[in-house]
Amino acid sequence: MKKIALSVIAATAVALPIFIGENPYLIGIMISVLMMAALSSAWNILGGYAGQYSFGHAAYFGTGAYSTLILLTLNNSLNPLFCMAMGIIVASIIALITGSIVFRLRGHYFGLASIAVAEIVRLSVLNLEFTGGAQGILLSDVSLWGIDLNSKNPFYYGMLLVLVVTLSISQYLRTSKTGYYLQAIREDQDAAASLGINLAFYKNKALLISAALTSILGSLYGLYIRFIDTSAVLDLRLSIEIILTAIIGGVGTMWGPVVGALLLVPLAEMLRSNLLGDVLVKAGLVSETSGIGVFLKENLAHAHVLVYGIITVLCILYLPKGILGLFRRVK
Repeated sequence: MKKIALSVIAATAVALPIFIGENPYLIGIMISVLMMAALSSAWNILGGYAGQYSFGHAAYFGTGAYSTLILLTLNNSLNPLFCMAMGIIVASIIALITGSIVFRLRGHYFGLASIAVAEIVRLSVLNLEFTGGAQGILLSDVSLWGIDLNSKNPFYYGMLLVLVVTLSISQYLRTSKTGYYLQAIREDQDAAASLGINLAFYKNKALLISAALTSILGSLYGLYIRFIDTSAVLDLRLSIEIILTAIIGGVGTMWGPVVGALLLVPLAEMLRSNLLGDVLVKAGLVSETSGIGVFLKENLAHAHVLVYGIITVLCILYLPKGILGLFRRVK
């Protein structure tokens, strides 16, 4: 039954752009869902399996985006895949340097250190001349094997492919020696060390895998929107959204980040476009001219972060294992 369900989900995901047709708005939402699911799944390898809650994954996302767009700006005839590979190398170097320093810390000290690393990367990019500084980078047209990169469909399938690869790696780690070592580190680092597990090596290994996958997604995102700056790809809010997606869906599980992305990304879009308020008005639950209706129209579009916070608090209080944990408990 699981194989049949996975086959149906995979076929639906592949055929979805065909059913939607030329609707850039819906395709854009699905790209955001796939990207956040893949980002959260990549973070889950470090935060969920190894228990190392990193708040600095925006640094690796931004590194991939900036590396790719800088190279293509210098020479737009370069193969975008080569530029993405360079982004992976740069992100991996940053991850190794970061891991050698911050993995000496534990708990909230590690979380604060990861934020500091991300801020160092953001401020460095903001003040360097070749990165465009505060003005950012605007990319002209690029081509890849004759594929029309002005269309959104290639990026949909690109994000889908990275998500599949990330989930495959997560599934492999769950049942591999490395995965068992990471879970042992998550449960009790001192006990794991007493059994001969090299804490620094395996935590750095998880960070390296997570950073490389995050960098690929950053490169795809940069090619997708064609314009990046520090507020778009290196902001702390991005790291927090990645973590919240995993926590709400089910941290430490393979499908939890996907469930969280399917819930939070459409919800955020409904709030930004005030679609939720329009639904309440059309349903007759709220009058458009009433005080509540005016308040929702003016403020609901900016309330997605507040809603994230409320959902997170409710999940921590009543669903500590996330939505996926609730499904399993009901089952």
